[in-house]
Amino acid sequence: MFDSVETRAIATIRGLIIDMVEHAGNGHAGAPLALAPLGYVLYRSILRLDPAEPSWLNRDRLVLSAGHASALLYALLHLSGHGVTLDDLKAFRQFGSNTPGHPEYGVTPGVEVTTGPLGQGLATAVGMALGERLLAERFNRPGFPVIDHRTIVIASDGDLMEGVSQEAISLAGQLGLGKLIVCYDHNGVTIDGPTGLSFDREDTEQRFAASGWRVLRVVDFNEPKKLQAVLEQALSGTGQPTLVVVETEIGYPAESVRGKPSAHGGPLGAPEARKTKAAMGLDPEQAFAVDPEVRAHLDLSGPGRVARERWRALVGAWGRQYPRLRAEFERADPAGDAAQYAALPEIPVGEQISPRNASSLVMAALEEALPTMAGGAADLVDSTKTQFPSAGYFTAGRPDRNIAFGVREHAMAAAVNGLALHGGITKPYGSTFLAFSDYMRPAVRLSAVMRLPVLWLWTHDSIAIGPDGPTHQPVEHLASLRAMPGLWVIRPCDANETVWAWRLALARTDGPVALVLARQLLPNLAETHSRGMGAQRGGYVLWQTERPPEVLLLATGSEVHLALAAGRRLQAEGTGVRVISLPCWELFERQDSAYRDEVLPLAVTRRVAVEAASPLGWHRWVGEHGSIVGMTGFGASAPGDVLQERFGFTVDRVVAQARRQLATAEGEGGGHGGVVGFDVE
Repeated sequence: MFDSVETRAIATIRGLIIDMVEHAGNGHAGAPLALAPLGYVLYRSILRLDPAEPSWLNRDRLVLSAGHASALLYALLHLSGHGVTLDDLKAFRQFGSNTPGHPEYGVTPGVEVTTGPLGQGLATAVGMALGERLLAERFNRPGFPVIDHRTIVIASDGDLMEGVSQEAISLAGQLGLGKLIVCYDHNGVTIDGPTGLSFDREDTEQRFAASGWRVLRVVDFNEPKKLQAVLEQALSGTGQPTLVVVETEIGYPAESVRGKPSAHGGPLGAPEARKTKAAMGLDPEQAFAVDPEVRAHLDLSGPGRVARERWRALVGAWGRQYPRLRAEFERADPAGDAAQYAALPEIPVGEQISPRNASSLVMAALEEALPTMAGGAADLVDSTKTQFPSAGYFTAGRPDRNIAFGVREHAMAAAVNGLALHGGITKPYGSTFLAFSDYMRPAVRLSAVMRLPVLWLWTHDSIAIGPDGPTHQPVEHLASLRAMPGLWVIRPCDANETVWAWRLALARTDGPVALVLARQLLPNLAETHSRGMGAQRGGYVLWQTERPPEVLLLATGSEVHLALAAGRRLQAEGTGVRVISLPCWELFERQDSAYRDEVLPLAVTRRVAVEAASPLGWHRWVGEHGSIVGMTGFGASAPGDVLQERFGFTVDRVVAQARRQLATAEGEGGGHGGVVGFDVE
């Protein structure tokens, strides 16, 4: 039946796909079946991978942006010798398996990125290609291409409909990422029906070409030699990224569903599964069968080991000739390195400086200590102050560590994830206004899902920014970001806390950190100078009276200054007060109960929280009866000081809330009526 081992291998891949989806009783078979020849050619002839060390730095990256086609990827990882067994394939989409419904980074050997939300894989791959260019520019020398690999994406019609894909396509073309290749599975079908319903008036090839891409096409998706010829042409190298359009038929070769929307999801059913396997020359009664000849044919262990060992030899020779570069190369991720902390600035007490500007001073100080740190802003670097002053911008002609992402917040965030996933880039970062973090949210969420050590720098953090109005004044953003598992949200109150926040961000290796930075000038407090190290625990006692506290004032960011001023006024009235800075709820929650109770004594139930944002979540800290000075509506366009007064972010209002608490009988508290917002007065 089989005229070659190649034909048998492609049939085997398709057989495993059918078996996985049938065995699980759910999943997506249509796209994986059609893409089996492309997957075969990629793993057999194109990709440079070593299954024994799937994360070695100079490997090629394959990103399955069409994450629903995961059965294809798992079959190929198994057959190529990665740590995916037949038992793993049988556990497809089951709890605790390393073959989940969509690919998950860190779960399955050989999976480069968590995908499933369409468009994310393609945009993340742009960041991987950025990482390759940055490291090649910094470390390669004549005769020593120590960084030299490709990033290849399999994307679907759905991927290219997502808005983030256009942002990513535009950015990749602008920056001339010539080692980025996107294989477009163009099958003309979506879940709702043919793409004629939603996606056939656009000339996709012209869209890519207009964005600076080279465009190639494969018509016969079932012909491996033609696929290979076009892919090798794509690898030939130009200053442009390449789109390879692969015209496929979803569900092929399953006769009952091929070319139909019903092929997208779900098993074929036992009769059709047997019929399809028999038509391909496979035993219809055998599941998860792999011929030894096919396994040997697709096993990458030998060639992968040779490629990696050659690279190591190259790196060794390069390191002997360029020892300084080798030392820098080996400490590209210096979490906890004393050198980076020694570089952090000390800012004088009393100096009037915004947290965003203090953060800028930190970045300038770290420029030498962290030479491979890279990132940028979404066309707001002059406002967010997030650049390395001595470095240039990344351009197609000369890559550098300051990346001008343009007004592409979503693609920026995905690309920053890609920089982290690539490896060798220290603490990649992206920045914009806090209000625009919503444009980044799907990628920020994935940074938390993948536990990536990235840094999000969000400035202009409250209504205090003034005349730009409610569109630019974040209200609900802190609450929604704090709801995201694994993301540390740190809102420092002054320059000292900002430096401590940077220490926390640099040291974290198991997830993302967001620094939420005020634009307005704030005095650098003596209290944070002496006690600010408590920020490392997420919350701490900033100041208190000698008299035992009768009321607790809690705040974050710029509102800490309000709480401190209110506390001192209450002290003058003879009240015992404690002021607590709570810059990072996530870290404070991680502390043991003894420490939390030491900072927030259980016996002191009279509590007032102050934050220029939604009060959602604050009852966790103030208790059922505590008062919250927060925002219950959106902001407005007016000078910042006028807005602070209008919305009740004043010392008088905080003191009034504290007095209300003190005037209430023990256990009755102040109710929830202390919440202040636009619609209160």
